[in-house]
Amino acid sequence: MKICVLVKEVPDAAVEKKLDPSTGRMDRSGEKNLNPYDTHAIEAAMQIKEGGAVPVEEIVAVTMGPDSAVRALHKAVSLGADRSVHLSDPAVAGSDVAATGYALAKTLQGESPDLVLLGQQSDDGECYTIGAVVAEHLGMPSLTQVIKMDVEAGSGSLRCERQAEYGYDTVQVKLPAVISVGDAINEPRYPSLKAIMGAKKKPLDTKTVADVEIDASKVGGDNSAAQWVAAKAPPAKAAGEIIEDEDTGETVEKIVAWLDERKLI
Repeated sequence: MKICVLVKEVPDAAVEKKLDPSTGRMDRSGEKNLNPYDTHAIEAAMQIKEGGAVPVEEIVAVTMGPDSAVRALHKAVSLGADRSVHLSDPAVAGSDVAATGYALAKTLQGESPDLVLLGQQSDDGECYTIGAVVAEHLGMPSLTQVIKMDVEAGSGSLRCERQAEYGYDTVQVKLPAVISVGDAINEPRYPSLKAIMGAKKKPLDTKTVADVEIDASKVGGDNSAAQWVAAKAPPAKAAGEIIEDEDTGETVEKIVAWLDERKLI
């Protein structure tokens, strides 16, 4: 079995998320990191490999992004991926979800994976749909919100449990398939110092649009179906009223009066 894990470089959790007003794209000038949801996908791949139910030939981390995205790939390799593939080309900059899914699918075609894993969402766009778009282009079945995954030896399929609004679904899916995993599926491991130091030495294959035969008219900001028009900040909330009083009885009276005035009691 060959597993490809889609990963993404996103702004660090501590960085304030904001849009570039001139382009409508996210401002990515600050500190960046590997999308935390994708670490669960890497861990899921590692558990399949270490589980031994089926032999795993290799785990390949795949991303699309600017030059800086190699750091996310190095992190993915330090967590267990054997090598990485980086689609980096000015032509794909600003692609919407549909264009991104198409570009990633074309990149994956060259790898011919038996299983594609990814986190259920990215920590920046949070669109949840990239896995389904990739699966459509690859002609593979797709499952989302998967929180448990068992490989059935010799069956060429996975038995998955996925989270739904009404409870949990148990689904049998034939391989090859694209699976978006939820963060409840596992607890990602911490990379060892040796793995971190050795990550930059692992094979990293950089691809362009031409290398993976992407139709340039289908990718990029100008060619995307979804176009940014405008953005505005949400309305500011009024400051709350703070009641400070050491006299407990008087404090309670003030709170009750405040609630009564607004007909909340």
